[in-house]
Formats: sequence, C-alpha cells, structure tokens
Amino acid sequence: MYSINDFEKILGYTFKNKYLIYTALTHSSFANESGKSCDNYERLEFLGDSVLGMITSEYIFKKFNKLPEGKLTRLRSSLVCEKTLKIFAQKLQIGKFLRLSHGEERSGGRERPSILADAFESVVAATFLDGGIEPTKEIVLRFITNELGEMYEIANDYKTEIQEVMQASGKHKEIKYNLINETGPDHNKSFTIELLVQGIRAGIGTAGSKKEAEQMAAKDALEHSIKRRNKSAIVQ
Repeated sequence: MYSINDFEKILGYTFKNKYLIYTALTHSSFANESGKSCDNYERLEFLGDSVLGMITSEYIFKKFNKLPEGKLTRLRSSLVCEKTLKIFAQKLQIGKFLRLSHGEERSGGRERPSILADAFESVVAATFLDGGIEPTKEIVLRFITNELGEMYEIANDYKTEIQEVMQASGKHKEIKYNLINETGPDHNKSFTIELLVQGIRAGIGTAGSKKEAEQMAAKDALEHSIKRRNKSAIVQ
C-alpha cells in the first residue's frame, strides 16, 4: 500500500496540511462510491490550471525574450496540454497514489491521460495553497525545463508561419513541399526538401526527417523574405 509520505518524497515537498494532498489525489468516483463526505480534486484542478499557466508563462516570457506573442502562446500551450501533463504525472507516479472507485480502477483510470493530467494540476494547486508560490514554482519548473527542447521547436512552427503570411497577404497561393534528395543508410537518413509557392522555389531545407526538413525549408523561405525586408514577398 502506497502512502502520502511516499508521494511526498517523490514530489520533493512535505505538506503541512495533509488534507490538501489527500484531496488532490481523490477522484470524484471515489467520493461518490464511498458515500462519505469526501472532497475530490475538481476544485483544486481549477486553481491548479491557473497556477500552472502563470508559472509557465512567466518562465518562458523571461527565458525567450525575443519570441513574439504568438510563439509564446504556442509554446505555453504545448507545455500545459493534456499530453504533456500526463507525462509529468507519470514521472511523479501519481497513478498509483490516486483514490479511485472500483469501477474507475477496473476501467484503467490510473493510466487514463485525462485523469493523470487533472491530478497533476490538482497537486500543483495543493502545493500552492499549502506552501505558496516558491515551492510550487520549484516543482513545476523541474518538469517544464526538461521538456523545453522539443517544445521550443514546436513554438518555432515555420510551416504555420508561412501559412499565416499567406493569409495576411489576402492572396490564395499554392504551397507545396517536394522531396528532392534522400541520402544515407536507413538508420541515418538525410532528406532535402524544397518549398514551392505557385511552382516557384521559395526555400530549401535538409534534416534527418522529412518533417524537420519541411520546417527548415519554411524557415529558409521566411529568412530570405526577411532579408528582402518584406515577408509578403514570398507570396507575390
């Protein structure tokens, strides 16, 4: 049987008010099934969502002081989405500490992404209420900083930026990505892709995957247009 003390060791924080962390780990199904007057994590989840968003926003705002608002928004969204929060919850082993009904347990509730993500937000809220912003920030940033590498690439979505430039121009132009070269053995491939706008090459990129090469081609097109001091040049 796992105890709250075990969870606190993994979390790296000891609660003064144990009821907060018990509540943060209690699913509504457990409260309903037990028939007891027992709070669940839904209210804490509400608060945790805001606290998590604030800590994440402040961190990336200061760390990436050149990123525009749109990219900051995409970066934050990728860091606090259900998929990412589920990963954070798994690292804390939240699943095995959850209080669930027998039915929710049998249906795989301990591994369900939505439950794990909600519980992580609830733990964030419980920590904030118990210890304030500093210990909460320390816990959140422990996870956020480990995820930033891949997420920063998501924020720099050059293909989306190209589409936005096209839309802003008010002109409907066809964008196409063509594979023009593929080299190397299967375990170490290199792909070169060109970006065509109305059949005219606007950019070219090379990378270890087709997806990344497309992003590099879009980035190349954007950089060339910036050098010409007019992003809309690629759609003229």
